[in-house]
Amino acid sequence: MTDNSTVRIDGRHLRCADVVRVARRSAWAKLDDAALGRAREAYVVARDIGAKRAVYGRTTGVGANRHDVVDPDSADQHGLRLLSSHAGGTGELAADPLVRSTLLIRLNQLAAAGSGVHPRLLEALSGALRVGALPRVHSLGAIGTGDLSALAEIALTLAGRRPWAVGSLPPVPISPGDALAFISSNAATLAESVLAWHDLRELLHSSHLVAGLSYCALGGSPEAFSARVHAQRPHPGSVRSAAEMRRILWGDEEPRPGRRLQDPFGLRAFPQVQGPALDAVDSLESVLSTDLNAAAENPFIDIETENAYHHGHFSTAYLALSLDHLRAALHHVAELSAARLGDLVEPELTGLSPFLAAGPSGSSGIMILEYVAHDALSQLRHAAAPVTLGTAVISRGLEDHASFSTQAARSTSAAIGAYRTVLACELLAAVRALRLRSEELPHAPVAEAFRIAAASLPMVAEDHPLTEEIAQAEQLVAGLAAV
Repeated sequence: MTDNSTVRIDGRHLRCADVVRVARRSAWAKLDDAALGRAREAYVVARDIGAKRAVYGRTTGVGANRHDVVDPDSADQHGLRLLSSHAGGTGELAADPLVRSTLLIRLNQLAAAGSGVHPRLLEALSGALRVGALPRVHSLGAIGTGDLSALAEIALTLAGRRPWAVGSLPPVPISPGDALAFISSNAATLAESVLAWHDLRELLHSSHLVAGLSYCALGGSPEAFSARVHAQRPHPGSVRSAAEMRRILWGDEEPRPGRRLQDPFGLRAFPQVQGPALDAVDSLESVLSTDLNAAAENPFIDIETENAYHHGHFSTAYLALSLDHLRAALHHVAELSAARLGDLVEPELTGLSPFLAAGPSGSSGIMILEYVAHDALSQLRHAAAPVTLGTAVISRGLEDHASFSTQAARSTSAAIGAYRTVLACELLAAVRALRLRSEELPHAPVAEAFRIAAASLPMVAEDHPLTEEIAQAEQLVAGLAAV
């Protein structure tokens, strides 16, 4: 990093947070000169190796065509044919931040200098990010063994063979051997995974604040968050979650006694359920950080030994399993949020009217929020289903395994909106309950969270449609992570 607005691309130090900043245009990418020099060395090595022996995808076909030798006199056309045949993506076009993050990740991977592509392709990707030019990239066409169709579309756009979606650059030639070397990557899947990681991490941080508001509204017991309790079973995530709840609820104050001997699970088991999700987010970040900076192209062009190595780094089992794990953990967290919502509409737990109604007898209050939350929870349950339990056998039986990390990333993106809705419903109920109680909150971050939420969410006593308030709460929840 040269400054807060620039991310240096050297193939070694790209962070998940950097990808998000560039994708959402709060920072710009700058290609490191030394990394470009290493890529140039790798290109020369790859060119020389291909002149001496067979190299997959450079002097041969790909997949089951791996033994078909390419005529050296038509190597340029072979590369263009390979890109054209693989640019068969379909479905919706990827959103601009996703395309931008794909370009950034692929540039950083190429800067790791293991692909052997011509350095002008790195310069073209860097130029596209600098001027804001974006290719048209379709969302469907990968199974976790390389984002071949998406990256072929990008390569053909750089070569002037496809129209740009936004802006443009002068076309760059595709050198012999560039085609497979460029598309041999999971950059698009990584891009979606990084953006999902960021958004879910923010929501999980916010869930402490929302749960804290519910705790105050329900008069929860502080014993469940005691440091002495969590020292007896010190899983990192649950210890961190309990510590965060203590910070949010009491700050430097002594906790107030609870109203009950034991709270419902939604409060009492919060750290034990939240903790695995926090650990899963950290684990995903570790996997992503490795892959963002990996020279994972097949074959690997090694500058030091001046050799080409054929391997299986196209497999993304680590990523797929990590994403499946995170969604499963998130579903448990969302279930607890829905449970606390159920607690907030129960008079025996709040001391308030059923469904926090404030109108005449029989008023429904926020009854509908439980329906909305469980609808969203069912969507999350569907998205949380593991995608790594199947596989695919393709290319005439040669390629006989797939991780489906692409589908895992897509399901993780889908889980974000569902969890946001569940959390928003709890937030609405907790804020309403605290307003009805008119109880002074401790001088701690939970009071600031209530102030922010109360300033954004209207208090309408009589029964009324809650659609707009749910939407407002959905916009609000991620921002609470900064409190």
